Amino acid sequence: MLKLKHWIKAFFGFPKSQVNGFVVLLFVTTLMLFSEPLWRWWMVHSPQDYTADRAKLDSLVSLWKADSVEGQIKTSVRELFRFDPNVAPAGDLQKLGFSDNLSTRILRYREKGGKFRIKSDLLKIYGIDSAFYDQLLPFISLPQQITPDKREAKKYEPAKHASAVKKAIEKFDLNNADTSQLKKIYGIGDKLSLRILKYRDLLGGFVSMGQLKEIYGLDSLVINRLTQNSEIRDDFTPVKININTASEKQLSSHPYLNKMAKALVSYRFQHGNFKTVEEIRNISAVDEQLIGRIIPYLTVNDDL
Repeated sequence: MLKLKHWIKAFFGFPKSQVNGFVVLLFVTTLMLFSEPLWRWWMVHSPQDYTADRAKLDSLVSLWKADSVEGQIKTSVRELFRFDPNVAPAGDLQKLGFSDNLSTRILRYREKGGKFRIKSDLLKIYGIDSAFYDQLLPFISLPQQITPDKREAKKYEPAKHASAVKKAIEKFDLNNADTSQLKKIYGIGDKLSLRILKYRDLLGGFVSMGQLKEIYGLDSLVINRLTQNSEIRDDFTPVKININTASEKQLSSHPYLNKMAKALVSYRFQHGNFKTVEEIRNISAVDEQLIGRIIPYLTVNDDL
């Protein structure tokens, strides 16, 4: 022990009073480190008495065996025969294997006006196991499913035909339609109907059904329905913009001119008024595809 103290004092440079404390701390730490493994070793090697636990296990096993034997006896006594759950008495239900509680529930269900129409209705009774139901399925005197009466089905055929005829919509003028007419088309609600009218006003009217594809939110199915139920009259003339007098702001308000309004005004300033609408082809900023779309909406004379 003295050698250990001298070594600690020489190694750590502790005074004598601190060396004693360090030795005590070292002893306590060592004891704590090895106490748990020592306790575990003692528990493993010490004799254990499992008599009480074994007695409990034996009692549980005996109860389980008793229940198993009772279940086997009930299964062997059970009879399977055809029955109608709407009229079968409690005695017959119990012979089939229904417990007293299940038999009572079935009788109460019938007393309250409940009726079993198909075989699977029996599963509505709380507590009926699906495996037990599968065993009884061939013996239940009820149909598997209810087939509709053909005479009842025929009653609805004329009404359905009349309804389809009633829903048929005559073609309306797309350029004069209001929101109520547009909303008759399946797939068009308040928002889409207002959006169609707003775009029609910005354009100055539709000159082609293909312009419906330019409206945000209109899918191909709705466009097809709208095309089938509306038309653009042959005598319709769209609102035209005079490219010789319109300002850049007025030109840019049109959906087709917003990107070329400045070029039109610049060309007009440099070369004078347009003599024909076709002269816009001389503007390099205008592509051929856009020209075909915009020409119906342009004029060089307010009198036209």
